[in-house]
Amino acid sequence: MNILKSISYKVSVIIILIIGMLFTACESTELDLTENPNLLDPSQSNPDLFLNSIQVDFGKVVERFGAIGSQVTRIDNMNGRDYQNVYSPSDFNDLWSGSYQSTGVSFPDQNGHSQRFNGILADARALEPIATQNNLYHHLAISQVIEAYIIVTLVDFFGDVPYSEALQGSTNLNPKVDDGALIYDAALNLLDNAISNFNKDVTDEPDNDFYYNGDWGKWITAANTIKMKIYLQKRLVDAQAITNFNNIISDGDYIQSADEDFQFSWGTNEIQPDNRHPRYANNYEGDGADEYMSNWLMNLMSIPSDPNENDPRIRYYYYRQTNVVPGAETAPNEETLSCSLESAPQHYIDGGFTFCYLNNGYWGRDHGDDDGVPPDGFLRTNFGVYPAAGRFDDSSFKGTQQGDGGQGAGITPILLSSWVDFMIAEVAMEQMNTSSARTALSNAITKSISKVTTFGSLDSSANLVFEPNATEINTFINNRLADFDAAATPVDRWNVIAEQYWIALFGNGIDAYNFYRRTGYPTTLQPNVEPFPATGNFIRSFPYPADLTTNNSSVDPKQNLDQKVFWDNNADSPLFPIAN
Repeated sequence: MNILKSISYKVSVIIILIIGMLFTACESTELDLTENPNLLDPSQSNPDLFLNSIQVDFGKVVERFGAIGSQVTRIDNMNGRDYQNVYSPSDFNDLWSGSYQSTGVSFPDQNGHSQRFNGILADARALEPIATQNNLYHHLAISQVIEAYIIVTLVDFFGDVPYSEALQGSTNLNPKVDDGALIYDAALNLLDNAISNFNKDVTDEPDNDFYYNGDWGKWITAANTIKMKIYLQKRLVDAQAITNFNNIISDGDYIQSADEDFQFSWGTNEIQPDNRHPRYANNYEGDGADEYMSNWLMNLMSIPSDPNENDPRIRYYYYRQTNVVPGAETAPNEETLSCSLESAPQHYIDGGFTFCYLNNGYWGRDHGDDDGVPPDGFLRTNFGVYPAAGRFDDSSFKGTQQGDGGQGAGITPILLSSWVDFMIAEVAMEQMNTSSARTALSNAITKSISKVTTFGSLDSSANLVFEPNATEINTFINNRLADFDAAATPVDRWNVIAEQYWIALFGNGIDAYNFYRRTGYPTTLQPNVEPFPATGNFIRSFPYPADLTTNNSSVDPKQNLDQKVFWDNNADSPLFPIAN
């Protein structure tokens, strides 16, 4: 569904108003959480415009958080030599703006492409009194679910952040941070209130529901599932968390099937606005792909000795622009792949990790490889048809360009039914219930493959004869279950679950980042090219955004990236997580 076409007129009105106000309003202070003269206020707009903005910005912010979480956990490539310097405080200004309150300016994403946000929490604050006064409880409930997810994610990435004193305008220019545990409690309260509001009668329904198309029962299901996610994330510090998690499972109202999946759908417009999936917009351009794929994940999903045993999802995740990689099927090439002339680092040799290149055209980069960018935009492996709606890999080995494949009409997954089964598997493993963990693992892989393989139809030009058949899919699932059964130790069983979880999380690494800090698995992750200690410790929380510490005297910059969020009581790095 083209989610923005139905509101293109209203979005245009917002843009026109904001542009006009930019020329008449005084200069605003960036992200000090004060009132912003460049934004609409309740007297200038209506609840549907606020709700539209909240929903669209939510998709953008989750996509951005998800990309960062994927990078540090090897689902995506991390373009930096060491953890301490790969991300600067200014890299998070766009997320801070999108989560709290925009200044009306555009921020570049990780590839220099412009992103504009309105500010989810500011819009939610503006919507609440209007919705309450006019009995628009479903408007309010949607914003409460989204706010709950956002504030939990802010804690997961940054730790303690402003919340209770935030967005109070000139009455408090320097809001203090709140303890992350209290923000988690606030999120649970928001979700309970949302569930109550979804059950109320209303005077009018939202003009647009970009997630469940007005099915309020599914919104309640999603709210319950976010509560499960919260309980699981704090199980190390909350003795009641697993009981609360299992109570929702017993009640049965949580995401269990693809039609209940919580996801944001993108469109195909190139301009005014560009509503294509950001991974598509960034990589299907005139100069070819901008990003590198993760060698670790591509290697995990591919079987060089027998491509017929590849993960059934690999042709949907990745589109190979060439069938040969320097150092593998062809001679090393210093210009296009400089590492193909280098020897593998000793810690890669000792650990048996792949280095630099893979077979069969899977052209990516190793974790922490910060070499320059050669002229390989039409050679490196690109994003495929899932989830970014690029090209399905039908072994055509062509360079990719704008308009190819699904034209960007993909999704940003937020909470999928397959992920919930991995959550259930984690709880079962913690309770030493191997049989239940195995069942959940089987369900998770089955649901993930079933969902991903529906995306082939988005690429009308693809030769879908290369899609996996039922026999190949069943064989793959049975082989992964056999790996679990044959595991000699609990560590090995955890690794089977975690590796498959990583594959299913392709498109959003928020939960991978949380899972890794919570459990330390998988232990099989490719380490940085630069060996420890030069890499620094794994990032336990990210630096505060520059706009927060610059404009808020109550918040100081972090001294390092070793500060743990409240639910992370594991050993200090580098002992945990195991891979650096």
